[in-house]
Amino acid sequence: MAEKVIRVDDIDGSEGSDVAKRDFGVLDRTFTIDLGDENDKRLREALETLELFLAKANEVKAAGKGRRSASAAKVKGYTNGDVREWAKSAGVEVSERGKISDEVYAAFIEAHPDAKPDA
Repeated sequence: MAEKVIRVDDIDGSEGSDVAKRDFGVLDRTFTIDLGDENDKRLREALETLELFLAKANEVKAAGKGRRSASAAKVKGYTNGDVREWAKSAGVEVSERGKISDEVYAAFIEAHPDAKPDA
């Protein structure tokens, strides 16, 4: 027994011989959708318009990302717990929790030259 596949336009629900899977890309991602010729034309025009705006726009990074990597790069091969433990034993004032001052990191690196992060 033969089966017949009828493609339906995902936008307007129309059926027709022109309805086909259409692939398109946006921001390095690929999508697929079933569209007839008219809706495919509308999609391509919208993508061209979007490209004009994307070419002039700046990407906004998510808040908080990047800051962590900057603080993690204060010392290489040691944890913040190691820095706090050393500071206490060396008589350097350091908080139990929260941000460790740049001065404490600098003193730790001076005492542990191998902890200096790669530039």
